Formats: sequence, structure tokens, C-alpha cells
Amino acid sequence: MDYYGPMLRLHRLALLPLVALSLAVSAQQTPSVAVPEPEATSPMDDALLYQLLLAEINSNEGEPAAAYALFLDAARKANDAQLYHRAVEIALQSRAGDAALQAARAWKEAQPQSPQANRYVLQILIGLNRISETLEPLKTELAGIEPAQRSFALNTIARQFLRAADKKAAVEVVEKALRADLRTPQTMAAAWTVVARLRLNAGDLEGADEATKRVLELNQATEGAALLALELMAQNRAPGEPLMLAQLQGKNDPGIRMAYARLLLQAQRYTDAAGQIHAAIEQQPDFEAAWLMQGALQLEKQQYEEAEVSLKRYLSLVEGRSASLAGDERGLGTAQAYLYLADIATRRKDYAAAQGWLEHVDDAKEIVAVQTRRANILALQGKLAEARLIVQGLPGRNPDELRTRLLMEAQLLREAKQYHMAYELLRQATTEAATDPEVQYEQAMLAEKLGELGEMERLLRAVISTKPDYQAAYNALGYSLADRNLRLAEAKLLIQKALELAPGDPFISDSLGWVEFRLGNKDEAARILEAAYRARPDAEIAAHLGEVLWSLGQKERAVDFFKEATKLNSGNETLGETLKRLHVKW
Repeated sequence: MDYYGPMLRLHRLALLPLVALSLAVSAQQTPSVAVPEPEATSPMDDALLYQLLLAEINSNEGEPAAAYALFLDAARKANDAQLYHRAVEIALQSRAGDAALQAARAWKEAQPQSPQANRYVLQILIGLNRISETLEPLKTELAGIEPAQRSFALNTIARQFLRAADKKAAVEVVEKALRADLRTPQTMAAAWTVVARLRLNAGDLEGADEATKRVLELNQATEGAALLALELMAQNRAPGEPLMLAQLQGKNDPGIRMAYARLLLQAQRYTDAAGQIHAAIEQQPDFEAAWLMQGALQLEKQQYEEAEVSLKRYLSLVEGRSASLAGDERGLGTAQAYLYLADIATRRKDYAAAQGWLEHVDDAKEIVAVQTRRANILALQGKLAEARLIVQGLPGRNPDELRTRLLMEAQLLREAKQYHMAYELLRQATTEAATDPEVQYEQAMLAEKLGELGEMERLLRAVISTKPDYQAAYNALGYSLADRNLRLAEAKLLIQKALELAPGDPFISDSLGWVEFRLGNKDEAARILEAAYRARPDAEIAAHLGEVLWSLGQKERAVDFFKEATKLNSGNETLGETLKRLHVKW
């Protein structure tokens, strides 16, 4: 079995962020609803003007406490909203939360009808985690919102309370404030969405599911509901995906589709993810992130020509509007595209083209990725010593970087079939590295290549003991036992544990199908393997499925899968061994 298959992930996909949530009260925050401030009389006599000048001098010279006191006193004397605002601003900038609250409350007391003053009181109370005191300012905030703006405003309120430290108190306060909205047809969907998000944030999973069902029944597409769906799916809650699919029925931001696609990729539902990416491109053909993700997914599925088209399309779109993109966004995305194009050229054995694409990567953050690929290209050309020198020259400033460098060098040796050298490299590693689960896992796979099956099992059990949620170790040990037709009941339990830790993983499902085959449950094995292959077309899965079908007498279908496996990866060891053992020809 290619144990490294399960370790391949699309972890470098460049995706648009779901939403930027502020973690602290900001003095520059734009109000959720624009309400004109009442004009206040400002009797500025010479004494007051001198006081304001002195306040600004103190502020500029790094004396915020004095500046704050002067501005607040001036605000009270002049009853001026701008001066109150300045006092609050200075307190927030100096992280004096209690002082900021004092100024905001003084402002609200002096100008009770000021929405901005009330809003500052609310935000500062949340920032200070004085949630029980937010009910009245929250009610005041809600009372001033026009019906046409209410759904949007409720979503804004959810964002504010999601960052509260006391999450359970936040749920209680907001639910009390939204009692009327939860019963009013025009606002029910938005209000229940807020409640569901806050309950989920507080760890009340059943309560969140219940509120989400209310949202589903109302069948309204809103930004808040789409975000709720993503949050639920991230925690594997059942109502999450139905809510997402309902939201996508309407016209939605393609960024939401992309976020959904990312979750599908994490669940290794590649076909479903590809469908959402395609839909995002159909909806907005110049959506750069969708082209980049599509190219990465096509590369993972070994669809090299299609991947190249998608990645070049992404680069042309970015180049066309590079001036409007932030430097980090442009740099990260283009670097990934060039790295993927280099991978395509490498797999085609066009090493000169691969090196050419790598020359385009000028992002310093990608130096390790670039150098690793350069080393791999040299190794593929038989220049293993030069390749190892490149890897050995990578940064090793801390234990993580040292471990990465060690594993990369071992991978070079393994791919060059220098299994003993790779095994010794890991065995002689420092004590700290030698007990690292990733290093032990890699060493176990090399022990299997060397026929040291007892040592492989010892290392894998050590990994499981150190890191009980390391699903790849359970899967590798279970598959190894099944493949040798040993302790099949134990092998099945190990694989089922791996699948419990990584639900839907097609490579682990492949192992489960294989152990069912060894147990004599051929029909069940075929069912599991076909589902795994549909989720992730892979040469090894196809080889296993072909053998099961062959044993069931379905030789024509078996040959079809063997042919597909050959197209995917003709050099796969399991495929080659299976074809030879079964004397398959076409």
C-alpha cells in the first residue's frame, strides 16, 4: 500500500477568508447603521480653547491620562459630541477600558438620543466582558434600527457578541433582547440565525441545532445564515450542510461557495468540492480564487492539462488587476500558482520548465517550498547528493524547522528507493526528533519497505500511544495486518478507529474495503471500494477494487478499473503487483 497517499492534502489552497472578525473594540469602527448626530452647541471661549490645545499637547507627548481628563472635562462643559468621541478614542488607544466606558457613559447621559454614544457603551462593555450590563444598551440599539436595515444590523450584533469572553452570558442577553424579533415574521430568520451562532459559539450544540432548524423552516437566504452553515459544518453538525445548500439556492457571494468547497476538500469530498468551485466560476468568471483552487484540485487529481489552463487563467486575472490586490494576497496566490505549475512540469519530466516556473516565485515565505522542489527535481535526475545538499541548507533555527528538514531529506531518499539510508537517517536523529510522531511514522513506513514488520508495528504503536488521534498510524497498522492476512479482526478495529478520526477519508475507506475482502465479505468490499474511488480516483484504490471485482467474476469491469488505474499512475507498486499476480492483460 502507498501509505503516503493519506498524507497528501490540499493544505496550500489559496482561499478567500470567510469573514474578518475584530477581536477588540475599535475606536475607528464604522457604525452598523448611519444615524445623524444631533447638533450640539459648543460655547468655545478662550479658556476652553486653551484647554483643548493643552489636551492635544499632552496626547502628542505621550500623556494619555492627562489628555483624556482634559478632553472629557471640555466635553462636559461644551456638551460636544466630538469632544466626547475624542476622550473615548484616547482611552481606547491607551487600553484604558474603564476610562473609555466612563467617557462613553458620560456622553450618553449628556446626549441620551445619541446612537453613537450608546453604541460605544455597548461595544466597550462587550470588550470588558461586562456582558450582564449590555442588555439595556443593546435594547436601545435595536430600538433605533429601521425595519429595512434590521436583518443586516442583527448580523452585526452577532459579530459583536461572538467575541465576548463570557459566551453563555452573551447568549442569555441577546436572546432576551431579541424576544420580539424571534416572533416577528420579517425578522425571525435573522434573529434565529443570531441565536444559533451564539449558541454554537457557547458550546450549546443541541441548542444551536434547534435554532438552525427554525432558520431552515423559514427558508430565507441571508449572509448570516450562510456563515452559520459554515460554522456548523466546521463542527460536523448535521443541520449545517442542508442550511448551506438552501442558502446557495439564492444568489450568493461566490466567496461563500469557495468556503463551502474548502470544507468539502477537508472532508475529502473532491467531486462535490469541484462542483462548487465550478459553480463559483460560472457565477463570477473573473473570480481569481476559484481558478486557483480549481487548478490545485485538478493537479491533485492528476488532470495536468486542465490544471495548467486553470492556473494560467488565475495568473492572467491577477495580472489584470494586480494594482487593486493587497501585496500579501497577490504574493501568496501567485506564488502558489507558480509552485503548482512547477509541479505539473515536474510530473511531465520537463525539468527545465519546472525550474523556470520556480524562478518566478519571489515570495520569501515560500523559500522552503521552492528549495524543496528544486531538490526533488535534482533527485529525479539522479543527482541525489546535490539534492540532499539543498535540503541540508534549509533553515534550522528551531525544532520545527529541524524536523521539517529531516523529514524532507528522508523523503528524498525514500523516493530514490534508498530505503536503508533514509531509515538510518531517521534512526540516528536527535532524541527529541526520534520521539516525534511524524518522524516515527515515517520511520515505520521505511521499516515496512525494508521488511522489518515487527519494527514497523512497534513504531506505529508508539505513535498511537504518543498521539492517540493520529489516524494515519491506525490506518497503516490495520492495512499492514490485512494485507498480510494477519489478525484481521484487530486490523478492522484499527481501520475503523482511523475512519472514526477522519470520517469519509477515501484512503482509509480503501483500507476498510481491503480488510472486508480479506475477511471474505466481497460484496461489501466492492461497495466500500467503489464509494472510495468515486470520492477520490486513485490508482491504488482502483487496483484494490479491480481485484475484488475480478474475484467476484466481474472481469470486464475489473479490467476497466485496472485501465483507469494505469492512466492515473502506471508506476504504482500495488497496481503492478496485482496485474502480475492475476495475469491481467488487455
